[in-house]
Amino acid sequence: MGKEKKRRGDRKDAYLVRDVDSMHFVMPYNLPTRVANEAVLNELVDITAMEEFLAKKNAGENGEGVDFKYTLFHVISAAIAKTIVLRPKMNYFYSGNKLWEKKDIRLSFVVKKKFEDDSLEVLANVFFDRTGINPLEHVHDEVKKIVTKVRVSDQSNHIGDVMDMFKKIPRCIVSLIFKVLRWMEFHGIYPASLMNGDPYYASCFITNLGSIKMHAQYHHLADWGTNSLFCIIGEKKPSAFVTPDGGYEVKNAVEIGVTVDERIADGVYFAKSIRLVKHLLAHPELLELPIETPVDFE
Repeated sequence: MGKEKKRRGDRKDAYLVRDVDSMHFVMPYNLPTRVANEAVLNELVDITAMEEFLAKKNAGENGEGVDFKYTLFHVISAAIAKTIVLRPKMNYFYSGNKLWEKKDIRLSFVVKKKFEDDSLEVLANVFFDRTGINPLEHVHDEVKKIVTKVRVSDQSNHIGDVMDMFKKIPRCIVSLIFKVLRWMEFHGIYPASLMNGDPYYASCFITNLGSIKMHAQYHHLADWGTNSLFCIIGEKKPSAFVTPDGGYEVKNAVEIGVTVDERIADGVYFAKSIRLVKHLLAHPELLELPIETPVDFE
């Protein structure tokens, strides 16, 4: 659907999907919660091509290296963003018993200042245009800005400041406030100022567990907000892959877990979207082309 002029019935953050079939019209009434509609997709991804690609990128044009390294996280994030551009239903969500498409493409994740128990944790967001940008360079540069700012600052972000404010209010009042906020979300009038920093309003919430040497295949969705896509990036490890002759070959790989709201699309659509992500990860040079460039992956 992409960027278009706001029409009557649209939300400030999303366009109403008006051409829904009867099944997608009924589903939010019959199956009203996002958590009750989770589907989990797990893929073991050979990262040989990505590692070779990253080695060249990090060597720099003159072989002198780069000041902020490109990582698997940047490549996977760029692949997810490009997939959302080319497969727009991955940016759909249900709210107020209606199906919507987000106006923005936003990836959210958590940044820690240090890998210590009491270290500052900041919720970060990267926004993507649907045309004209190099998705890999964009996510690399935006993450660099975020990480640099976190490392030199002791301050939280906007959404963290809002959450701190609730600690000073009686619990009965906090409970009432959240009932009002949920009512506002249902009717599409939730404040944009609160959406902007909240990762549960992202197109995709990404957690890079591999960076902390942790393994997991699944993370739940939430009935708060509009996020219908959650991605876990696991730890890099040697894994066996079957060869055409029936043998096997050990290669470095990462496991990627994706949790989706199965109401937003059908199984065929999800399967093709995952195949596109895997194709982009096997050919990371495609992520240096404009984000809207079509990809022949079938």
